[in-house]
Amino acid sequence: MANALVKGCLISAGLVWVLSAQAAGSSYVVPGSKAASEKSCVEPTSFMRRNHMELIEHQRDETVHSGIRGTKHSLAGCIQCHMSRDSDGTPVPINRPDQFCGACHSYMAVSPDCFGCHATVPTPAPSTAALPRQQQGETN
Repeated sequence: MANALVKGCLISAGLVWVLSAQAAGSSYVVPGSKAASEKSCVEPTSFMRRNHMELIEHQRDETVHSGIRGTKHSLAGCIQCHMSRDSDGTPVPINRPDQFCGACHSYMAVSPDCFGCHATVPTPAPSTAALPRQQQGETN
């Protein structure tokens, strides 16, 4: 009974927060991220605020069960767009409390398990200098 009451209060607080943020026109996009320069997300902001978890879970199932990667709602795509960089140009982990995912999840008192397996910053592409000559396009 107590758990249901606490859960109900958290959900109510979250809805009030989202509605007040929408009414105020607030943007919780982190300055310096790619998302800050975009006019919109892959879906309308109001839709993403309500449904991002369902999109991520659906994408997870498609990836794990069917091997489908790189779709419109991929977690890697979210991280690529919403992460920012520090003054040295180093990517800042998206789940840090002052960053996009971390700020909202901290406010809502939820701890997603995504980042136990997934990187919190984009994985850099391997440089061609580290590849054997045959993979760099050179022939003998």
